[in-house]
Amino acid sequence: MKAILISYFTVACVIGCIPKLGAEEPTKTTVMDGFPPTRESQATMQNYREHPFNQWTFRNAGAPLNVVMIPREGKIRELPGPTQPGLADFMVTDVGGKIMGLDTLFSTNYADGLVVVKGGDLLHESYFNQFNGHAQHLWFSMSKSLVSSALGLLVAEGKVDLTASPVKYIPELKGSGFERVSLQNVLDMASSIDFKETYTDINSDFAVHYAPALNLGWLKGAADVQPDSANIYGVHDFLAKFIKPDTQRKPGDNFDYNSSNADVLGWIIARVSGQPFQDYIQQNIWSKLGAEHDAYIAVDRAFMPAVTGGMNSTTRDAARFGMMIRDRGQINGEQVIPSSWVDSTLDITDKLRSNMKANLNYGSEPWSAYHNMWWLLDETKGEYCAVGIHGQVIYINRAADTVMVWFSSQPGASAARDVNFKSKLKAARTLADYLKK
Repeated sequence: MKAILISYFTVACVIGCIPKLGAEEPTKTTVMDGFPPTRESQATMQNYREHPFNQWTFRNAGAPLNVVMIPREGKIRELPGPTQPGLADFMVTDVGGKIMGLDTLFSTNYADGLVVVKGGDLLHESYFNQFNGHAQHLWFSMSKSLVSSALGLLVAEGKVDLTASPVKYIPELKGSGFERVSLQNVLDMASSIDFKETYTDINSDFAVHYAPALNLGWLKGAADVQPDSANIYGVHDFLAKFIKPDTQRKPGDNFDYNSSNADVLGWIIARVSGQPFQDYIQQNIWSKLGAEHDAYIAVDRAFMPAVTGGMNSTTRDAARFGMMIRDRGQINGEQVIPSSWVDSTLDITDKLRSNMKANLNYGSEPWSAYHNMWWLLDETKGEYCAVGIHGQVIYINRAADTVMVWFSSQPGASAARDVNFKSKLKAARTLADYLKK
């Protein structure tokens, strides 16, 4: 199990690991070329996050990963349009100062798909790298914002207390790093646990236990491990048996992005509701969005949903979720998520701001705070994002009545210093300012 981690796993590192100094030209190599594909073009579990293979695997995540379904239901919420296809040529500037059309910028920076919605209308959509409007794409850590929305339902029903320790709901976590924290600490990535996501130490808990347990990374022999011969089989085992508190820090005193926080919330949702996570999402959120397509979610080695980063949907359906959040939890007059919970994400304290500012990876970036598993840009505008590695974003701007979604297959996982990520976010904010007028 301590073999070299050949394909490093970074589902939790939403932003900020390795700086990229300049935009790269998208690789033209054909993936999955032929029937059967050539050995050189074959996508695998080992290479599924490597460019250019990720242009195929991110839109076919059910091939390298194990998944369970989240079926659509009910009448489709139509999105009239595209009403402004000319936005493809709307001039924007990348982080290097180069001016180009919107679609050119997104295509150059490894986007797979882009959807722009204002009000209830689809203004513009474009697809690249053989992606299309009917194909699902891996969300990675955009999934965390969906988890937060689901938890809000249980909070509103009085079934979950944000001031309580996770141990109140998951006794198995007693003695772990999550015993001393509040659920609000977990939601804000302020749990101060002694667990770092490292991709270079082959003997770390991350490489040896967490990555293979989550089943979103490749480790030689990990897929052959059986539950009767492993102390750490699925993610829940890792949460309960390996994560300890960082005694040098107090919960709430820092922002330290860590995927295991979302895993805890997903466990609580399932335990408190008495339903598998995917069924709870389907019945309470996905079935109410007017989605066009089924969604699905990757599962860990124990076939439990990888709630921290496993969601998959089409671009327009991700936009429908974003529209519901933008509209304070409502869809066509139905309150899907309590408005008080949605609004609370924008209630940013000075402590949340200072925690973000003090973080070495993110303090110099445009984020004002991280709260309730959302990335805040400007809470006064209602401008915030769900973000996933390799360039997945749901961008919400209430002031502009706008939602944008883009999926990507960036070569680099990080975003804080990745010019591909930063250029697309900069362009989206420029377009939102234009649409507000």
